[in-house]
Amino acid sequence: MAAYLFTHFIGEQKDGEQVYFSLSRDGLHWQDVSETPVLKSGIGMCGVRDTFPIRDPETGRVYIIATDLRIEAGLGWGAAQFEGSRDLIVWESDDLIHWSKERACTVGIPEAGCVWAPEAVYDREKKAFLVFFASMVKTETDEHPKQRIYAAYTKDFREFSETFLFIERGNHVIDTTILESDGRYYRVSKDETTKRLIMESADSLLGPYTDVPSGTLASLEWVEGPEGYLLPDGKTWCLLADQFGLGKGYLPMVTENLGTEDFRILEPGQYDFDRMKKRHGGVLPITDEEYERMLTHYVK
Repeated sequence: MAAYLFTHFIGEQKDGEQVYFSLSRDGLHWQDVSETPVLKSGIGMCGVRDTFPIRDPETGRVYIIATDLRIEAGLGWGAAQFEGSRDLIVWESDDLIHWSKERACTVGIPEAGCVWAPEAVYDREKKAFLVFFASMVKTETDEHPKQRIYAAYTKDFREFSETFLFIERGNHVIDTTILESDGRYYRVSKDETTKRLIMESADSLLGPYTDVPSGTLASLEWVEGPEGYLLPDGKTWCLLADQFGLGKGYLPMVTENLGTEDFRILEPGQYDFDRMKKRHGGVLPITDEEYERMLTHYVK
């Protein structure tokens, strides 16, 4: 893989909560492919946030999954959390140019008030994708509803296994991403109570996970939407954090030893996110041929 595709939304303005594409050669300097959405959802809430691209290693097909949510509709965050959609929205493509019509897949449990920030990771042992997302749920033992991370397995993003509880912490938890390095799995999530990122690690995908201390992550306030990927050197991990509280867009951090060496925050001159502010999205490594094809097709 020689380049990267970044899928994201841009804000709560009209058409801001749809799917936008950006491309990069080095994973740090990005080029917006257009000022209008590449993909639009016309079902459910007629808007999407928190888009995440993932490739099927068996077929090469790429899926984009997203939160079925449009704050611009004016219903507010309370309705989104407690009365929101239990669906995720899915697109798929074999060439990153021609995309299927969007479809809705119900994955949230009946008690869920929302299905937020869906992501996925391929489980090589099960030969299926583990899809995980945040839901506001009030259990029999809860005094108040709480955000937890739930998960389900799928092979095709059409049919899903029974949804199960994946992460529960003392505080609300949302926005989880999972990275694999040297045989270990690393989960980075947003503590929705403190508005900071937390990292955990485990030997197996389903855990159990233990906390990984990070002074850098502990120092960052009002961040969400963590996304991580290897840079072209094959050894440096880049972790992105959406500085939503400051309205500054994404901040990149790097480390050569995930889980043992803390992240270093890059200086502004070391990265470039182009003109549009990028909100909670996902990064997909792509080939040089895919990069050139997308550049030719999308950039006018």
